[in-house]
Amino acid sequence: MSYLTPKILYLTRADVQAICAEIDPIALIAEVFRTHGTGESILPDEAYLGWQNGRSEGVRSLNMPAYLGGKFHAAGTKIINSNPANLKQAIPRASGLTLLFDTETAAVRCIMEAPYLSALRTASVSMLALRFLGCAKIHSLCIIGNGIVGTAHLELAAKAVPTLERAILFDVNPKAAIAAASALQRVTGSIEIELAENPEDAVRLADVVIAATAVTVGYIPYAWLKPGTVAINVSLDDFLPEVFFKADMLFVDDWNLIRADSHRMLGRLYREGKVAGPNETAPPPNARRVDGELADLVLGRHQGRRSEEEIVLVNPFGLAIEDVGFGSRVFDIAQARGLGKYVDV
Repeated sequence: MSYLTPKILYLTRADVQAICAEIDPIALIAEVFRTHGTGESILPDEAYLGWQNGRSEGVRSLNMPAYLGGKFHAAGTKIINSNPANLKQAIPRASGLTLLFDTETAAVRCIMEAPYLSALRTASVSMLALRFLGCAKIHSLCIIGNGIVGTAHLELAAKAVPTLERAILFDVNPKAAIAAASALQRVTGSIEIELAENPEDAVRLADVVIAATAVTVGYIPYAWLKPGTVAINVSLDDFLPEVFFKADMLFVDDWNLIRADSHRMLGRLYREGKVAGPNETAPPPNARRVDGELADLVLGRHQGRRSEEEIVLVNPFGLAIEDVGFGSRVFDIAQARGLGKYVDV
């Protein structure tokens, strides 16, 4: 595209979904972390804007910029807005856009619908973590919170975990769990689906526990986790503080972003002096140290779990480099296939 042409490629959700069908998302997210782990990325703190709407509901807007070098050499930002109360009105909780920039001129080159891609990259991070931290054979998985993110996890796990036999679903909205079960059945009919009556029943039965809710107050205690469980704290606030302290291993995606955050559980525990980063030389007395970042696993800098009995907690904050990495690959394929629509600035 000529730098003088004031046009931007716009990709709808349908465009993004069609393109993502051609991508191996777990291999792509591994390359993102490999690039990040070798220092070839720029990841500023996200901008958080929160306010009360006319119904006294807490709503927010996040702006997440990033640069990803290496094979990607891509820059951009994701704007993702949400209101958890939307679900009560059968309105999607989140909406947003991913923007990609020309790395020479900084001009916006592409705008695409963000929530689908965001859910896919989030699920890909979880599946990547399971490859390094899961037990040899994962037979059962539970997903608490069966919206777009939970359903993306379910569909990807069905493809990425060949030993998976059973999926246990729970959502405070039973219709969401039923819809997620239907989505899984469209992917495969070989996995047994169970709809749990409460989160405790779901968690106690599972080898892998994935929390993908909109809660801000924890409710999952350590006692619910059986030996060998991998718990993935996608929504960041579902697990009680004791799980962070008692888990045999604790991994994050990027410690610097978590340390800078004051809203979510692990960032709050850091500010209270109860948790320390993986490389801090003088942690507070008795602080729980984070074992490592996902890039350490991808690059072989950490061995991962030491036994099948260890309980592992993964706390992925969600990184803009993931959106930029996925977005840039989608953009490249869209250009090659002639997909999307160019619009005037």
